[in-house]
Amino acid sequence: MPHHPLISDTGITRRSLLARSAYGVGLAALGSLIAPSARAAAPGITGVPHFPPKAKRVICLFQSGGPSHLDLFDPKPELDKRFDQDLPDSVRRGQRITGMVAGQARLALQPSRYKFSQHGQSGLWLSELLPNLGTVADDLCVVRSLHTEAINHDPAITLFQTGHQLPGRPSMGAWLDYGLGSANADLPAFVVMTSVPSKGAPDQGLLARLWGSGFLPGRHQGVALRGGADPVLYLGDPPGITREHRRGMLDDLVVLNTQERERSNDAEIDTRIAQHEMAFRMQTSVPDLVDLSNEPQSTWDLYGEEAKKPGTFARHCLLARRLAERDVRFIQLYHRGWDHHGGLHDRMPVGCKDVDQPTAALIKDLKSRGLLDDTLVIFGGEFGRTCYAQGGANREKYGRDHHGRAFSIALAGGGIKGGQTYGATDDFGFNITENPVHIHDLQATILHLLGIDHERLTYRHQGRQYRLTDVHGTVVEGVMRG
Repeated sequence: MPHHPLISDTGITRRSLLARSAYGVGLAALGSLIAPSARAAAPGITGVPHFPPKAKRVICLFQSGGPSHLDLFDPKPELDKRFDQDLPDSVRRGQRITGMVAGQARLALQPSRYKFSQHGQSGLWLSELLPNLGTVADDLCVVRSLHTEAINHDPAITLFQTGHQLPGRPSMGAWLDYGLGSANADLPAFVVMTSVPSKGAPDQGLLARLWGSGFLPGRHQGVALRGGADPVLYLGDPPGITREHRRGMLDDLVVLNTQERERSNDAEIDTRIAQHEMAFRMQTSVPDLVDLSNEPQSTWDLYGEEAKKPGTFARHCLLARRLAERDVRFIQLYHRGWDHHGGLHDRMPVGCKDVDQPTAALIKDLKSRGLLDDTLVIFGGEFGRTCYAQGGANREKYGRDHHGRAFSIALAGGGIKGGQTYGATDDFGFNITENPVHIHDLQATILHLLGIDHERLTYRHQGRQYRLTDVHGTVVEGVMRG
């Protein structure tokens, strides 16, 4: 019998037996990757979905920085009557505020300078800054009673995306890839795109860990598409390398990696092989995805001229539709620039102009193609803004501080009951008065719409079972169609 480093002179050790057994399982799992002709979409874990889903995919339009619910979704005429009055202690109830306003002499109430009106047959109230969104009002469910414990951006965004304020947990898209698998063998199941305001500098950066896999296997992390000519770096072959040469190189690399997998029993080598194979297939699928030359003029009329510019939110919304058509499971768009501590009168209209038409266009486009019914669209940020001004109340020029106690988010498609508002806040938009929805409740509901029991989608790590909703979360039945 030939000598092997994992086999002792007296026979096979227990450790080597376990290692070689795991290697055999790994090779079986990698068979479809090595043979392109036998390629198929990757399944998720056994038994998932747990019940028939209402949605097959998610498009999350995340407005990073905390859009003001009081200026977009939740009109408060009482604030007009109380302009520049102090926030009553009976409303604040000793709740914490950020250090940015803690030194202010007063917390002066600030009404919105923007008018609200009703839209659609449902009479949904929306700000004048969102006229295009008003044209799809009957498809929208505006949740006015979302809340979070986080008071600063990074913990709040991390909680929204991963279920925990501290980094290190898998992102929502990674959980879905882990549970449900991929429906398209030639594109990642989880795709991310980021954009910045069309005018002015972005308020904050975004860290790649927000679409990371945490303690899940690395193959579940999101793949970021860049703006510009190269959506994915190093996608093209070097000069002189043909497709057949590349295929042969990858086949040889698989052999070397599987030998290393046998030697080290490192499961992440499986991820490395899978990602090499995905990159090879993306050399064809990504150029096809981003080639918009066959889109008719009606598409550009719908999404607007900004959609012709790489890297814009409008362009990403159009690509999100194309990704949905290709059955990508989780499509994450980030648009930065919503942190309006001051100059809201200048910056809020810019942000709304960037996202209003493309968001409405995406919903209309999905609906016209029969995709909205099984695509859940989410529009919102990590928290809202305060009913008092930062730096002093002013009828025209003002800013607002962070506010996580009550804020709004809009949902559409994928089993959502449109044309309604869910939950309510007090006359100041400060506290929730009806049907509170925690971030974990929203996550539980998203998973439920995809056919997943959030308490059963778990992964064992460091001695205990983890899940997206941690030890919390209740499905919000009121936002869903019967």
